[in-house]
Amino acid sequence: VQLVESGGGLVQAGGSLRLSCAASGSVFSINDMYWHRQAPGKRRELAATISSGGNTKYVDSVKGRFTISRDNAKNTVYLQMNSLKPDDTAVYYCAADVSSARRGSFYNYWGQGTQVTVSS
Repeated sequence: VQLVESGGGLVQAGGSLRLSCAASGSVFSINDMYWHRQAPGKRRELAATISSGGNTKYVDSVKGRFTISRDNAKNTVYLQMNSLKPDDTAVYYCAADVSSARRGSFYNYWGQGTQVTVSS
């Protein structure tokens, strides 16, 4: 199973970016999908989560600005980031709980990360 992120880049404060993450390989079923981020010199944090049924959770610092969504047919999760702030600068990683077979166990997989830089 591979997770590949795209959509990072450099944006000015107040701007928007949309991250995508597609799962491929031996994917039979996906439960929760996640976006984590790690800013320079800081611990990695869980920014947003979406369940297979579409329930979402956010860390307080991104509530009202970020929206996580998913396309189950494409095994893809998105993160729409609006009103970006310099404090949002980080490497963003997607992750997913994936099963490779019917009645198989779910394992947590991670992407390689994509850099988001917000200039002031």
